[in-house]
Amino acid sequence: MNKIRNIFRVWLPFAIVIAAFCALAYAAVQQSYRQGANDPQIQMAEDVAFKLDHGTALETYWTMEPVDMSSSLAPFIVIYNAEGAPVGGSGLINGAQPEIPIGVLDYAKQNGQNRVTWEPYYGNGTRIAAVVVPYKDGFVLAGRNLREVETRESQTTQFAGLTLVLALAATFIVIAFGEYFLAEKKG
Repeated sequence: MNKIRNIFRVWLPFAIVIAAFCALAYAAVQQSYRQGANDPQIQMAEDVAFKLDHGTALETYWTMEPVDMSSSLAPFIVIYNAEGAPVGGSGLINGAQPEIPIGVLDYAKQNGQNRVTWEPYYGNGTRIAAVVVPYKDGFVLAGRNLREVETRESQTTQFAGLTLVLALAATFIVIAFGEYFLAEKKG
């Protein structure tokens, strides 16, 4: 019993450090994937809002190539009026431009921009990396489907979990072997 207690006493600090580093590595990679998913939308939303504020006609965005948000990985634009109703753009889900929670628009208006992960309530599990930017007559939302990003995040979770289990097992085995080996040499 004393040997097992000694093994755990020596192994526990290693286990804590291994777990902390696996968690840190996972979080860094996951956040890199998720934050990078916003990059094209930031530029798109800001550019469209700028153009609308400087005279480009809203009708320009009514004839954009439609993008089915639930199946396509292409980025899209949806323009909302000041009341939050969709009035133009390319993003469609179930054949219509989606409504977005008014709180998302309010936050963008107060802060100049809002970056959210959005799951339209009728999107059958579709998750969107969306950036909302206000302009003088409403809001511009640029988004894209997160399907590929979430696949990479899932792979990262599996890799980090496997690394954690293997590292914990390996250190435990080495410490246990050392404890028994040293104990027999002493005895």
